[in-house]
Amino acid sequence: QEDYPFVANGYVPDMIVASLQLDDWGAISARDTITATQWLMAAFNIDPARVYLSGCSGGGETISLVLGMRPDLYRRALHTISRWDGDVNALADAQVPVYLAIGENDDYYGSGPARATYQEICDAYRARGLSDDRIAELVVLDVKPASYFTDRGFTADASQHAAGGYLFAHDEQIMGWLFP
Repeated sequence: QEDYPFVANGYVPDMIVASLQLDDWGAISARDTITATQWLMAAFNIDPARVYLSGCSGGGETISLVLGMRPDLYRRALHTISRWDGDVNALADAQVPVYLAIGENDDYYGSGPARATYQEICDAYRARGLSDDRIAELVVLDVKPASYFTDRGFTADASQHAAGGYLFAHDEQIMGWLFP
């Protein structure tokens, strides 16, 4: 249901896409992601200004931890249908742009955790003296209403969590933000 690794080259044809599988939803997978990123950057001629990170559901929890440990490795991050477990202050210090996308009635996490994370990140940036315009460049909250899913062929009682895992990867606004 997660098509992110399969559609990414449609946005950046010469990109190397690494799709890691989780060992856990915690520190082990976060460290593995950091290690894999560092290895790929050392092994291939990769422009560090073009290293992106995305995570969906449990992968979103993992990338939030990654961004709390080594945000300096990534240019932008897409955090979908998930909740934030990472260090918001480390993210705010590094000023890595993050796009948070979730269904309004996500049946696994609900939209509340994404809304709270968005507010926490905005507050961290305000505490650092950033303007509202700059904050808007650094963090985006995109809570999709039920009509987003039904307009794209899902029934009203379909899982927004599962549907978001598929649809967000095919949403040109979301993916266009990740790969400007």
